[in-house]
Amino acid sequence: MQKALFQAQKAIQFRMARDITTIVMGPPGGGKGTISKKMIKDYDYYHISTGDLLRAQVRAGTPLGKEAATFMNAGGLVPDQVVIKMVLNEIADNKSRHILLDGFPRTQVQADQLEAGLKDLGLGIDCALNLDVPSEEIVGRISSRWTHPGSGRVYAYDYNPPKETGKDDVTGEPLIQRDDDKPEAVRKRLEAYNTMTAPLIQHYSKKSILKTFNGDNKPELVAAGRRSDAIYAATKQLLDSLHKA
Repeated sequence: MQKALFQAQKAIQFRMARDITTIVMGPPGGGKGTISKKMIKDYDYYHISTGDLLRAQVRAGTPLGKEAATFMNAGGLVPDQVVIKMVLNEIADNKSRHILLDGFPRTQVQADQLEAGLKDLGLGIDCALNLDVPSEEIVGRISSRWTHPGSGRVYAYDYNPPKETGKDDVTGEPLIQRDDDKPEAVRKRLEAYNTMTAPLIQHYSKKSILKTFNGDNKPELVAAGRRSDAIYAATKQLLDSLHKA
């Protein structure tokens, strides 16, 4: 009885304090990071990236971080329930009115478990933004990346090339292309992403909260290699109406 009362009180508290919970979805290299930064700046979203959150919890040695580390140290994947607990704890502990989940959930199972946890907080997913970027454009974008292995500095020949071809700006040491950034590897990652997320796209579409953006609203920006800017122009129109509602 006391537990039920506590949950009800907590749900009321969150309903009073929170406005919008948004997910940004999209393939690797599809511009989620770029769009997320713009949303944070324009709408004061609290940004949750599960990869960043997982690493921070492990570094801090939290109970969930220690649990996750046992799987990571063994070369395995961190179970969904551990990641979802981290996400829910982060939401519960944060006072921000707007929450942005970057690239999570990725599967139907994760979505179901996340929504169950959010329901206990009196929350739900209000909007799912789906970035629809052509696969071959992503292949070209990612395969132009070259990395300095010593520092992790990344260069892309289409927008921030090194001063001298093939060499790091700071050390002058040779750059390498990671195996994951080679064209065939990128195509395989995109195929895996599309297979994994297709049910999730249907899930949010049925809930009438999925909005897909491809940049076709601003063909001149797409032609100039600025698809992310084109996508955000349309996304911003939606977010303006959503935040004013």
